Amino acid sequence: MPVKKREGTLNVLEAARQRIKNVFANGCKIYLSFSSGKDSLCMASITYDLIRSGQIDGKQLTVTFIDEEGLYPSMVEAAERWRRLFRGVGVKFLWFCLPFKQVSVIDHLSSSESWITWEPGKEDEWIRQPPKDAIFSSPYLKYPGQMNYQTFCKKAFADGIQMIGLRTAESLTRLQVVSRADPRELNGMFYPIYDWNDQDVWLYIKERGLEFPEIYMRLYEAGVAKNQLRLCAFFGDNGTQGLRWIAQTNPDLWERIERREPNAYLVLLYWDSEMFRRSSRKRRELEAEEEPKDYRAMCKDLLFIHPEKYTIAPDTAKHLGNWRNLFVKTYGIAKQSHYKRMYEALLYGDPKSRILRILWTMIYNDYNTPSKEVKT
Repeated sequence: MPVKKREGTLNVLEAARQRIKNVFANGCKIYLSFSSGKDSLCMASITYDLIRSGQIDGKQLTVTFIDEEGLYPSMVEAAERWRRLFRGVGVKFLWFCLPFKQVSVIDHLSSSESWITWEPGKEDEWIRQPPKDAIFSSPYLKYPGQMNYQTFCKKAFADGIQMIGLRTAESLTRLQVVSRADPRELNGMFYPIYDWNDQDVWLYIKERGLEFPEIYMRLYEAGVAKNQLRLCAFFGDNGTQGLRWIAQTNPDLWERIERREPNAYLVLLYWDSEMFRRSSRKRRELEAEEEPKDYRAMCKDLLFIHPEKYTIAPDTAKHLGNWRNLFVKTYGIAKQSHYKRMYEALLYGDPKSRILRILWTMIYNDYNTPSKEVKT
């Protein structure tokens, strides 16, 4: 679906402030989803300042923090810091340590793409201990691993509006979600900084002298591009990039990570490989002397001819019909680079079908772009 963009009369900060004031003016409950990441940090700061200036009513607000157990220490410190700030102005801050189903890009070796955060019975293996006033149970979660935290939030906070620091600049999928005309399709989600880019985020943090998680600097120093500086739990798509740094600088934490996830060592051995879908210079150098791979033939074999030969994690396997449809519908226009990404996603996991959705758009865009250039 094409998205039409229009220039506004306000800058992105003024627009975000106005959006937040407008949603509070409805008098309904507001749940601010805090993750300790740079985006939620900016959203929390704007909201906090509006409360202190008396422009919105803090009694309407509840801040929620979903603790995914495997978090960088500086992320936990940021959550504790903002919990103190919000409580200081009379705002509820709910810290959840619940046994959610959590995506892990490492667990594919055991035919599973998920592990359970704060899993009952494994307290001795937890990466860290939760705060004493954390919430350990909920009527919405009947048994460990029943759902992921996104599903939980939709159920637990259905009586209000969830305020989330999602930005459309981070992916085409997010742009399409936010641009939907029907507000009912957003399921009570509200994105006040959706139109901010990376420069807007870091400029806001700099101008206000906000303290942000140290891991951002460590990742940047390690060569992670600014537009890839995203934080999540250790074993998620973006979280694994910092595990190598932890192994080198914090042996105690690394030992706890390996105890919790025995396959964590794979990040150290195979980071620059197809296992983690890296497109780094080092990987290109390592593969330069290898025979070129026919990824289209490999995808065909995996999807249609000999699928039984491959170990595909359950969360990805249940979408194989959609992958086969993509292969058939784009046959003849997809390139080797597309098939390469398709093969790696199937073999090493795409539990939320993000890569599947991206490939639909990418293949047709790459096919149509040259023809447009010729006409021009």
